[in-house]
Amino acid sequence: MSDIIQLLPDHVANQIAAGEVVQRPASVVKELLENAIDAGATNIKLLIKDAGKTLIQVIDDGKGMSATDARMSFERHATSKIQKAEDLFNLCTKGFRGEALASIAAIAHVELKTKTPEEELGTCIKIEGSKIVSQDFIATAKGTSLAVKNLFYNIPARRNFLKSDTVETRHIIDEFQRVALAHPEISFLLHHNNNEVYHLKGGNFRQRIVAVFGSKMNEKLVPINETTDILTIEGFVAKPEFSKRKRGEQFFFVNNRFIKSSYLNHAVVNAFDGLLEQGAHPSYFLYLTVPANSIDINIHPTKTEIKFDNEKALYAMLRATVKHSLGQYNVAPVLDFNRDANLDTPYHFKSTSKTASVPKISVDPDFNPFKESNPKDTSNTFKREKQTESWEALYTSVDTSQTTTESLFEHQEAEKTKKTFQIQRKYVMSLIKSGVVLINQSLAHQRILYEQFLESITVKEANSQQLLFPVKISFSSAEIEMIYTIKTELENAGFSFDEFTKDSITIKGIPVSVTESKINIILEELLNEINLEVPDSSFSHFDIMAKSFAKTLSIKTGTLLSEKEQESLVNDLFSCKEPSVSPFGKATFKTLTLLQIDNLFNS
Repeated sequence: MSDIIQLLPDHVANQIAAGEVVQRPASVVKELLENAIDAGATNIKLLIKDAGKTLIQVIDDGKGMSATDARMSFERHATSKIQKAEDLFNLCTKGFRGEALASIAAIAHVELKTKTPEEELGTCIKIEGSKIVSQDFIATAKGTSLAVKNLFYNIPARRNFLKSDTVETRHIIDEFQRVALAHPEISFLLHHNNNEVYHLKGGNFRQRIVAVFGSKMNEKLVPINETTDILTIEGFVAKPEFSKRKRGEQFFFVNNRFIKSSYLNHAVVNAFDGLLEQGAHPSYFLYLTVPANSIDINIHPTKTEIKFDNEKALYAMLRATVKHSLGQYNVAPVLDFNRDANLDTPYHFKSTSKTASVPKISVDPDFNPFKESNPKDTSNTFKREKQTESWEALYTSVDTSQTTTESLFEHQEAEKTKKTFQIQRKYVMSLIKSGVVLINQSLAHQRILYEQFLESITVKEANSQQLLFPVKISFSSAEIEMIYTIKTELENAGFSFDEFTKDSITIKGIPVSVTESKINIILEELLNEINLEVPDSSFSHFDIMAKSFAKTLSIKTGTLLSEKEQESLVNDLFSCKEPSVSPFGKATFKTLTLLQIDNLFNS
């Protein structure tokens, strides 16, 4: 039998490695930004075209590379970050595996320009699919410029799996925000299709958070600061009243590296216990500093998950620190046993012995309503006769026995014709010939609103109500850009915009079915839905909007419905094209036949 195991060619091995390292354009952005930071850059520019599919370019003013280093950087497992295995447990840099540039060069056209401060000329290397096309000396500025063009050009299947430009741009901005927040001292610039999205100047943590998420964020932040032997916690949490329905603004940084940790997130949420509404999520930006040898960041290819030596201790400290800050800045309610001086009796009243005077009541002791008036008193006789006439009118105009009987039968008739009942303010039970139908009131209303919105957006001309006073809402730059990309669809739905700025939008008209107080919630929910993986089509945006509006505006569990509202819900549901499922695929009703009910008692 011949041997069947053989070594893979380098270009094939690089493409396989690229499957782990480069999942989408945002993965390339992350790797290139981290390389620039490791190079000691103080100014970093990120240029994107077509959501990174056409171009991703990072320009930095770091220390640059020599001609030999520039060539070696594209070799697999070539790195300047570690030299021996022990270095893996004492890492202070972003990258260390030496796979990033080799993997990127295997699936794209790459052009590298770099120069060290000591050299007069820099180096330019062009690579296509792991093959070096050219290497020349050029005149260039100090630092490194790396352009990645036509990503996945030689792997069409991977390129086809990419999502819409809106979704891919959102992922790129997410990675950019994470890196920018982790290093507030570095200046960052982000351009997408020649439009400036972010221009972040170097500063402190608070300034960077406000610059990324808008000026309104400044008033929401509560500072966190605690130092112990094993942990230093800095950063901010948002006040409970500014909690959101999505988990977007939740950031953990450990030793200036963004991480995801459901365990630490639970500690923060626990600190907000009793301060948040159901379904709300707190926003936080927390920077943890721990000894480098107490964590392992080599357990995941993206390096966003790490292992701690003493997770339980970190959990307790984090929870206590956040809870203490919420109480210290009077965000959390506290018991106050101090007496309020305003409730004390004034001093000059204490020395007086006067009591409140008893009110006087004047009565006529000789008045008798049953005593006949003097017949000679004509004025009094007139009053008595008039009162009698009005008194008799109460009984002469209405047949009392008939009224009582009719009201009794009307009540009985109403009981007979009642066909809907509300159960625990969650379900509506409707009687049918074969048994009963149990309807989930919230899911049913979602289906009704979804079809109404979808029809009004795509078929009919949506009605818009003009606001007496335009509403100005603050968003981050990334969210503003996302709303602008679907501006036409929102206008078709009934929204009317007055002004777009870098951190706010002004709305002067809204759909008829939307109230002014719901505008912010609807747009937040809509942005959250768009962030999900959706195909690139105009109809998909309409569909997402209809689902988002229906989910936000539908009646919720716990809402009391009148009999007419119950009947209207049932009739509207079964007038829908797809009454059996909600817009999100959940059953809206279940039928229980008489036989099934009988079996409950016979079993």
